[in-house]
Amino acid sequence: MVLDDLGSSLRSSLDKLRGKSRISEEDVEEIVKEIQRSLLSADVDVSLVMELSDNIKERALEEEPPAGTPARDFVLRIVYEELVGLIGDSTELPLEEQTILLAGLQGSGKTTSAAKMAWWFSTKGLRPAVIQTDTFRPGAYDQAKEMASRAEVDFYGNPDNDDPVEIARKGLEETSEADVHIVDTAGRHALEDDLIDEIEQIEGVVDPDTSLLVLDAAIGQGAKEQAQQFDESIGIDGVVITKLDGTAKGGGALTAVDQTDSSIAFLGTGEEVQDVERFEPDGFISRLLGMGDLGQLAERVERAMEQTEIEEDDWDPEDMLQGQFTLNDMQKQMEAMNNMGPLDQVMDMIPGFGGGIKDQLPDDAMDVTQERMHTFSVIMDSMTEAEKEYPKAIGASQIERIARGSGTNEDQVRELLQQYKMMEKTIKQFQGMGSEQEMQRMMKQMQQGGGGGGMGGLGPF
Repeated sequence: MVLDDLGSSLRSSLDKLRGKSRISEEDVEEIVKEIQRSLLSADVDVSLVMELSDNIKERALEEEPPAGTPARDFVLRIVYEELVGLIGDSTELPLEEQTILLAGLQGSGKTTSAAKMAWWFSTKGLRPAVIQTDTFRPGAYDQAKEMASRAEVDFYGNPDNDDPVEIARKGLEETSEADVHIVDTAGRHALEDDLIDEIEQIEGVVDPDTSLLVLDAAIGQGAKEQAQQFDESIGIDGVVITKLDGTAKGGGALTAVDQTDSSIAFLGTGEEVQDVERFEPDGFISRLLGMGDLGQLAERVERAMEQTEIEEDDWDPEDMLQGQFTLNDMQKQMEAMNNMGPLDQVMDMIPGFGGGIKDQLPDDAMDVTQERMHTFSVIMDSMTEAEKEYPKAIGASQIERIARGSGTNEDQVRELLQQYKMMEKTIKQFQGMGSEQEMQRMMKQMQQGGGGGGMGGLGPF
C-alpha cells in the first residue's frame, strides 16, 4: 500500500531505540536525521520536513518522559502527535444536505472518487447524486454513469451538451430530490487557464458548500504548485487522496494539505466503489506507525458481515456459536473476509500486525494468502452439500474426486480439511465460554499466542 515505505522507514528508525530507557542528544540527532530521510524519500516538501523534524527534536530533548516509559515509546508518541498535528483534523462533512465540488488534474481519480463518495454518503442514510460536467475527456460521461450505477446512486450528465456550466446548472435541477450533490469537473494534463476559468464558472453556478481537491497519491513535489493554484481559484476546503493501493510515495498529498491549510476528507484505497475511507487522522497515523486502527477495522468487519448476510440470506454468523461448525460456515467466513478488502489493508488495522510483523513478511505474502483462500473456496464449490455439512465423513475416494473436480490436487484438499479442523477447534472453545470472565481469559490467551489453536486456528490464512 502507498505510504508503506514511509511507515516502514519510520518504524525502522524508531526501532533503533529499543532497549533504551533514556534517550541522549546523540540518539535524538540520529533519529531525526532518519525521519528526515524517510519523509524526503516519500516526496514530502523540504520546508515541511524541516519544520516537522525540528518540532520532534525540540520535544524529544526538552520534554520529560513519563516514569518507566521506554525511549522508543516516548519518541513514538511525539512522532505520532506531530504527524497528526501536520495533517490536522478530517475535513468537516456534515451528514446533511450539501453540494460538493471536485477539482483536480486529468487522471487524478475525480470521476471514481465522485462515485465512491456518493456510495459512502448513501451508507449513512442520505440520498446522493453525481453530476458529471466533464465535456473534455472522451469517455468521461460513460465512466461516470457506470460508476454511479455500481454505487447505486442518482446520476446526471449530458453527452450531447458541450457546455459544462449549463450541465452543472441543469444537473442540480434534475437531481433536486437528492440530499448530497457531488459535482465532478473536467481536468487537464496541466494547470491551464481554460481549466481554471471553467471551474470558476461552475463554482459560481453550483455554489458549493465544500470544494475538494482530488490528488493522485503519486503526485510528488508537483502537489505544492497544483494545490496553490486551485486554492487561489476556488478555495480548497479539503483533499481526497486517491490510489492509495498503489506503490506511490504519497508525501506530495500531505504537502498539499499543509499548503492549502486544509485537511483530508477521503482516502481511495482500491478500484471498487466501496474502496473508500472517511479520513480519520488518529487512525491513519496510528496505522502508518504500525499501531493499528481498531475503529476502521470494526467498520470494515461490520460492513463485510452485513454484505455477506445480504448475499447469503440463510446464513447468520451467530449460528456458528450455537451449533455445529461446518464447511459452509467456513466458506461464508472467507467471503466476509474478502468483503473487508485486501488483506494487507486489514492487517494494517490490527495492532501489532501492521507494523513490524508485516514488514518481516515477503512482499507477495498477502497475495499468496489471498490466492490460498480463493483455492479453498474453489475446492468447497466442488463438494456436495452433504460433504460440506459433514466434512469428517470425507474419505480418500472423495478427496480424489473433489481434487479432480476443482482442478486442484489432493494435498490442497487435505490442507483445506486440516484448516477446517483447526477453525472448528477454535469455535468450540468459544462455544464453551460460560461467563464474561472466562471469555476475557480466552481472548487474553489468544492475544498471547496460546490457547491450543486460538489464533493458530486462524493463522494459516
